[in-house]
Amino acid sequence: MTQEKNLSGAIRPLLAGTGLAAALALTATACGPTEDKASDRTGDSASTPAGKEGGADVADLADQLKQHGIDPDKWKNGAWKNWDKDDWLREAKDFVNPVIENLWKPERMTTAKSPAKTLAAGDISGDQGVTDPEPAPVTAEAEEKPYHKNAAPVGKVFFDAPEGSMVCSATVIKDPKNPGKSNLVWTAGHCVHAGQSGGWYRNIAFAPAYNDLGKSPAELENAQPQEVAPYGVHWADWVSTSGEWISQGGPTGGEGAPYDYAVMHVKPEKGTKSLEETVGVALEVNFDAPEAQSISAMGAWGYPAAPEPRADSPVRGRGRVPRRSTSDLAQRSPVHGG
Repeated sequence: MTQEKNLSGAIRPLLAGTGLAAALALTATACGPTEDKASDRTGDSASTPAGKEGGADVADLADQLKQHGIDPDKWKNGAWKNWDKDDWLREAKDFVNPVIENLWKPERMTTAKSPAKTLAAGDISGDQGVTDPEPAPVTAEAEEKPYHKNAAPVGKVFFDAPEGSMVCSATVIKDPKNPGKSNLVWTAGHCVHAGQSGGWYRNIAFAPAYNDLGKSPAELENAQPQEVAPYGVHWADWVSTSGEWISQGGPTGGEGAPYDYAVMHVKPEKGTKSLEETVGVALEVNFDAPEAQSISAMGAWGYPAAPEPRADSPVRGRGRVPRRSTSDLAQRSPVHGG
């Protein structure tokens, strides 16, 4: 038995489990913060700056761009919008993501689209390399507000693609090398890299507890920045996805579908605190989960890809695990594709 987590401190038992491919299934059993952390986001901290923990610092990023023949200043002033195939960095070692301050303003976040509209889940009833035929839907429940008290590690990852600004769900996870000071985020491979048809997406950033008060799209237009991104914006300075996703991933998953996951190392756009210190909690990744057949039920948290329920408000879904893969629960809930 693992446990469902209430991030304000309470823990409720729930038969659950997950594997690595279920990126949004939260399986950590530690308590969340016991106090309101949303107002304590970017203060001084003794934590190591993000760029020194494995990600690149500003100078390194500029050097990496120059190595690819890219002028850093021109990049920040709009050259990143060049998606020509010859200029689209593709290989795992080529990821670069310079911070463009104030790029992800609240109004830009609210207009970002789910990649499901361009990287659609599609009809997966045939044999396209996915684990199962499309499973039956799972009813989702709206997460309790404010989200920073009930689902603080869950947020939105924003990025730019050739089709425009995009958005996915993502989760803060623990970093064994930096206990209590993690800057790691778990998301899907298709939220950072286009797969076999393209390269790394750009301007990748994470906003935990996005839309903290659950405002409607109309209300978000006039919302304060802290209501849209209560913990600020954290830019990816290092990202890793599977080689299988890079070489085989496609619009409907393709042969890369079982490997559609990614881990990002982030740094705050403003401030020095680690992500885990800022949010107040990070979730463990279960590397020793049982096989799907032995799991009674599990849960998934995230922002829906579909318009209903609302894509700007997180939901949770619980259900029985399909016959072969824990990752298929995400396909059964509105979270899939996002």
